[in-house]
Amino acid sequence: MWLFTLFDLPVLTKEEKRTYVRFRKLLLQEGFTMLQFSVYAQYCTSEEASISKRRTIRLQLPADGQVRMVSVTDKQFANMEVFLGKTESEPEEPLGQGLLF
Repeated sequence: MWLFTLFDLPVLTKEEKRTYVRFRKLLLQEGFTMLQFSVYAQYCTSEEASISKRRTIRLQLPADGQVRMVSVTDKQFANMEVFLGKTESEPEEPLGQGLLF
């Protein structure tokens, strides 16, 4: 399952920009990958792992702006259409998927 975190934070003042950078760094430290500027995703091995990750992010939400989190199944993620310009590309692969025995 994939956990998406989408956010729209204000960046008009220096403090708002710092808050944006701190939140972005939190997502990266928590293992998220940037798919687009304010769209991050992380592969979670189970619903429980997704719930735990949501809890971690929820505890450190910025005071202003919007943050949305949504989980999608591997099948839904694989059905995503990705375009780089007009060239179609494949969605990201889950990290460590090839390490299963």
